[in-house]
Amino acid sequence: MSDKTILIVGTYDTKNDELEYMASRIKAMGGGVLTMDVSVLGDPENPTDISKQQVAEAADGSIQKAIDFNSENEAMQMMAAGASAVALDLFKQGKFDGIVLLGGTMATDLALDVCQALPLGVPKYVVSTVSFSPLIAPGRLAADIQMILWAGGLYGLNSICKSSLSQAAGAVLGAARAVEPVTDNRPVVGMTSLGSSCLSYMKLLKPALEERGFDVAIFHSTGMGGMAFENIAAKGDFACVMDFSMQEFSNLIFGSVVSSGPDRLLSAGRAGIPQLVAPGAIDLIDFAGWQEIPEQFQDRPFHTHNRLIKSSALNNEERRETAREMGRRLSQATAAVHVFLPLQGLEEWDKEGGDAYDPEGLESFCAEMRKSIQSPVEMTELDAHINDQAFADAALAKFDQWVADGTIKT
Repeated sequence: MSDKTILIVGTYDTKNDELEYMASRIKAMGGGVLTMDVSVLGDPENPTDISKQQVAEAADGSIQKAIDFNSENEAMQMMAAGASAVALDLFKQGKFDGIVLLGGTMATDLALDVCQALPLGVPKYVVSTVSFSPLIAPGRLAADIQMILWAGGLYGLNSICKSSLSQAAGAVLGAARAVEPVTDNRPVVGMTSLGSSCLSYMKLLKPALEERGFDVAIFHSTGMGGMAFENIAAKGDFACVMDFSMQEFSNLIFGSVVSSGPDRLLSAGRAGIPQLVAPGAIDLIDFAGWQEIPEQFQDRPFHTHNRLIKSSALNNEERRETAREMGRRLSQATAAVHVFLPLQGLEEWDKEGGDAYDPEGLESFCAEMRKSIQSPVEMTELDAHINDQAFADAALAKFDQWVADGTIKT
């Protein structure tokens, strides 16, 4: 008897040997295997547990319909929809414990949809010829996806690609055995922050929230962290969010590559999750450490955090633009929103002597926020810095009020 079962997904008409090799490695380590074929034109050498016909039917289609598209793209999008539906249904039935998907660009496109469909905590491994490629938009990535580059594996087995495939087999089975599933024993507060040196309020808030019976998940808002935060919020998995780090939002507006995607500041509101919001680090725009700072930002103060990331300050008009867009997005929320506006600074470098200290710029932003935040969104101005105890106290007071009146479900 195997202890854990892995769902293996791929195009068995063209990648049969590679997929079967991974299955053999999983079985050799004592795991069980469930197989799904997502090919269109050809057939697998041996029948799979879930056929391509079943996958197509799950998308209200058929293999003939996929062929009749006369478009690889449209055909595989249909198969992606079917594979996502089948995988989710199988997981809900307890049929598998982890998933590994394999492919080039075509099957990777499908794999990303399947991983998005599965809940957080299900081990998800994608073996792809384009792993870590800029071809993959951050918005396509599930919050807990794992990727392994399929080196030397475009066509047929060899000693190099076996190294990747065997690692993936061991990784997904090991993860399925080791994972501690996400539980709903305690309601979760989703919080954003930028490290712990630029924004440090979480050091005050996390223990206080835990004492109140909540679990606290803190997301590093450097692009992928915010993407995971938005992904989980969109599924309604937070009791409340404390979205206090906003430089990803500035990055989105002004075109930085350090972006968490177009839905920043929208997902929690759409899902009906109460939001406590503050404009932490919204005065900054981030750049990759290897990137030259664009000419339009070179006349600003900037802070080199490390070799991976550096930041420039926004000018007055840019700050006003972020305030206007922040107000516009928060106004679309379907649940309560309360904004805290710290009048003495928005991040650690926004203090006297700091690289981004700019009282005039801060006042420009605050003045625009007063115009942009409109009822039913509420706003409290605080004569404090965002990293002060007074900020944390105000956030906790509103949180406690919302718990008491039922706005936050416990």
